[in-house]
Amino acid sequence: MSRDAFSSFHPLVNMLYFMVVIGFAMFFMHPICLCISLVCSFAYALYLNGKKAVRMGLIFLLPMLILTALLNPLFNHQGATILVYLPGGNPLTLESIMYGIAASVMLITVISWFSCFNAVMTSDKFVYLLGRIIPALSLILSMALRFVPRFRAQINVVSNAQKCIGQDVTNGNILRRAKHGMKILSIMVTWALENAIETADSMKSRGYGLPGRTAFSIFRFDKRDGRAMVFILICAAAILAGAVLEVYRFRYFPTIRHISGGGSVLWTALLFVIYFALCIFPLIVNIKEDINWKRIKSKI
Repeated sequence: MSRDAFSSFHPLVNMLYFMVVIGFAMFFMHPICLCISLVCSFAYALYLNGKKAVRMGLIFLLPMLILTALLNPLFNHQGATILVYLPGGNPLTLESIMYGIAASVMLITVISWFSCFNAVMTSDKFVYLLGRIIPALSLILSMALRFVPRFRAQINVVSNAQKCIGQDVTNGNILRRAKHGMKILSIMVTWALENAIETADSMKSRGYGLPGRTAFSIFRFDKRDGRAMVFILICAAAILAGAVLEVYRFRYFPTIRHISGGGSVLWTALLFVIYFALCIFPLIVNIKEDINWKRIKSKI
């Protein structure tokens, strides 16, 4: 995992950014917007997670993309351009195929953005943002986000311990393996419940959620955060204006067509550039930081 400069921004900036880009990725079905969001989200996930992002893309996202793109034409037969008739008599249309591809790209793009969100928005940032407003919910969210990686780490510890005494899922016949697996699962469920109770008791003993309680925080909103927030808000406002003017609107049925809002070609291109600038913003921040760091190292 590379050192992520964007993660060092104030949690409010991180949260605002992901709310904006994920929201736009979920609602914009224009092919250009889909391509921009997909490329930027995967590039950022690759920067954050390295080989893990490639593995997730090849093992999980790519099969999902192909499966979703293939399933949609089997159930959706709308469209004016008929390519062939299926054995059941339903038409296979170009529009249904293109819509299936667009929907699958949108799905994996949102998943990719959420993988970046999970890497950047740590539990301490959630507690900082929501601790004073809704402390109970912030505690639950932080525990839920930490649960999966901690559960995986703990199950490896338990499995290795059970393997040392010959009671792992790799030992014995099928019935004994199943019995060993159920025992490991029982241990993990007990561990998870005890851990949740201990965390709740610990937070309660520290006065978490009580009125007037103060909390130490390492996060400070500085000028850099202010400039980043202004940039995100300006880009979001421009993109929303483009959405209102139907610049990002694209029709798949009954025929494939870009529905122009009546603006000039230059204005349309500018709005797509703004959308690209918003999506690529974390990578630009990281590239700039890497260049500065290499320049500082060269002077030592």
